[in-house]
Amino acid sequence: MTKYIFVTGGVLSSLGKGVTAASIGALLKHSGKKVGMLKIDPYINVDPGTMSPLEHGEVFVTRDGAETDLDIGNYERFLDTSFLKTSNFTTGQVYSSVIERERSGGYLGQTIQVIPHIVGEIVDRIKKAGQGHDILVVELGGTVGDIEGQPFLEAVRQMKHDEEVAGTFFIHVTLIPYIKAAGEHKSKPTQHSVQELRRIGITPQMIIARSERPLPKTFKKKLAFSCDVSQDSVIEALDANTIYAVPISFMQQNILAPIAKELELGELAPNMEQWDALVKKIVSPQKRVTVGFVGKYLELKESYKSLIEALIHAGAHLDAKVNFCWVDSEEIEERGAEALLQDCDSVLVAGGFGARGVEGKIQAIEYARTNGVPYLGICLGMQLTLVEYARNVLGWEDANSVEFDEETTHPMIYLIDQFINQSGETELRTHTSPMGGTLRLGEYPCETKEGSLLREAYGDEVIFERHRHRYEANPTYRPDLEAAGMVVTGESNGLIEAVEIPSHPWFLGVQFHPEFTSRLQTPNPSILAFVKATLEHAKNA
Repeated sequence: MTKYIFVTGGVLSSLGKGVTAASIGALLKHSGKKVGMLKIDPYINVDPGTMSPLEHGEVFVTRDGAETDLDIGNYERFLDTSFLKTSNFTTGQVYSSVIERERSGGYLGQTIQVIPHIVGEIVDRIKKAGQGHDILVVELGGTVGDIEGQPFLEAVRQMKHDEEVAGTFFIHVTLIPYIKAAGEHKSKPTQHSVQELRRIGITPQMIIARSERPLPKTFKKKLAFSCDVSQDSVIEALDANTIYAVPISFMQQNILAPIAKELELGELAPNMEQWDALVKKIVSPQKRVTVGFVGKYLELKESYKSLIEALIHAGAHLDAKVNFCWVDSEEIEERGAEALLQDCDSVLVAGGFGARGVEGKIQAIEYARTNGVPYLGICLGMQLTLVEYARNVLGWEDANSVEFDEETTHPMIYLIDQFINQSGETELRTHTSPMGGTLRLGEYPCETKEGSLLREAYGDEVIFERHRHRYEANPTYRPDLEAAGMVVTGESNGLIEAVEIPSHPWFLGVQFHPEFTSRLQTPNPSILAFVKATLEHAKNA
């Protein structure tokens, strides 16, 4: 049977529950345990797929095509594992399932209530996520005391007494404020948060104390007594230079000892040598480069979480610090690409939805192409690569994507009405289809062209990468593009997946999202190749 570690948060949000959960999962995995991860989100949306990146941050896509919370990305990056749609669920999904079952007569006329029906559905989903694992680390979104989280806390409380559960361990992440005027840390917010958990019926067995300053031993002792945990179960989580330093910090504080004792896991000795070496290269790199990061959700950098982390991974393996020159594509429309990108060693145009800022991205692509600057275009960045080439090389001034101009006479990017989805089923997509769940989502194969940058980067004839988009490159224009010097170097069942310009020093556009498969210990090959090209360009500049 599976053992469960539950991670809750107190006092306020954004304390780092996701990094805490991922760090513990990584240490357990490096100790030889089979570890699963689960994020429970209390919002009523069915998934984050239709939520604005500025509202929610990045939507992370799993291998099997689920649009999930960005914390699933942290789990994959820390544990070097691909998780599935069972690793994330929301209040909306829970209620939808219960209501659908009720409408089909599945409850035999019972009155449907939060207890036992909603809570029962939550427990069932947690157990399903735990199948096949020694340990499942479960992160509960939100903050203790939020009304939205009450059914989830009740569910995990009940699991303490479930005969199908081999053991439970509760970790509470909370803020320890430092009052500068008084010159001391304060424990009362944590005490009140723990009291709220106790009122619900959950007694945390470990406190992860988020603090900007180290905690004195006397304070940690006081915190342990007031929260009724052992002193070795008060773990400092100080601000770190990189999130990847957190597992090392936890290991140095022997975080696994009380967990192993309570869950009867035996002696755990995680092997973190390679991890530690990579962290040192992130913190103290030998080289530095600057990537011009062109996007339109820059007000919230979490919108590009996986891409930022993927560049950090590549930099760590190349002993280089990747600095970001954040460039708003709308600002390019006002000031021009050269003014904003001339000091960059390479240009990256990220994905996105909607017409805002598109012309600025096209200008950035033209700048990189005409100046021989290494270029990587991802998803929309790849699609606009075709539009820019059609306009400025082929001379088709109105070339566009039908997403932005339905009347264009040269629809370089178009909508496929009938599409074979990841399950092999025919899916109908039109301009009026619902937004949620109608994208091409999840992992698809891509055949790479011999002699291409793509083949060189991956070293494989067929690669597998993840998608999140509705529109596709129009194959009608492939002969024109290739006659003019742009080559299709990646294909998936007849769909154009990647394009390159062989006469350019390094120019690659990919329809997929390579950042979703990048991890600290195994960086994504195309992003690694892009950073290598950036380093080479910087050296020769």
